[in-house]
Amino acid sequence: MKRWNLRKFSMPLDWMVSISLTDVNRLLQNKFQNFMEFDNLSVQEDTHYFLDEGLPIFVDRTETAVVKSYFIKDTLYNITSVHDFPIIEGTNWTMTYPSYKAKLDLRIKRFWDRLTNSKNTLFIRWSADYEQAVELQSILSHLLNKNNFTVIILNPVHELISVREANWNIKNVCALEFPNNMDDYESWDYILKDIVVTND
Repeated sequence: MKRWNLRKFSMPLDWMVSISLTDVNRLLQNKFQNFMEFDNLSVQEDTHYFLDEGLPIFVDRTETAVVKSYFIKDTLYNITSVHDFPIIEGTNWTMTYPSYKAKLDLRIKRFWDRLTNSKNTLFIRWSADYEQAVELQSILSHLLNKNNFTVIILNPVHELISVREANWNIKNVCALEFPNNMDDYESWDYILKDIVVTND
């Protein structure tokens, strides 16, 4: 999205992993209540790279090594932060929680402000089934009232070489089958090339 100048700022679920759209639907329905609260968090075994607004942070000025990050899972919603908690030698991950939570709260506020004040909103979801998409459409219709929205569902398909449409026939939802590679820029370009950000 950044390549097409569609990312103007970060939202609360950016750079997180949610295996099931059902959990995201529940999060939206609950309006992010208790999301990533300290008592619900659990450190996972995996690690990744620490990002600041999507950009990697290096260990030193030589830029030869990237700071790694913990996987921190919200066990209430089964959503995992993979890029927000830096691994710092001699420092427990909890030390960075207050600054992270303050940043997340700002992103959640921004999300609701944009959602309620925008006439047209686009949501993109990687991997979902038909029933989950129906549920999401119902939740968003209630939350957005009369504002327009579109949901693009991208379902990865093994050995698929180009994007193709899935005929789900759900109002406001476009379901697509996508090559099984989230970094397939050619397919992303095909989907995003005619989308523009407006000021409404």
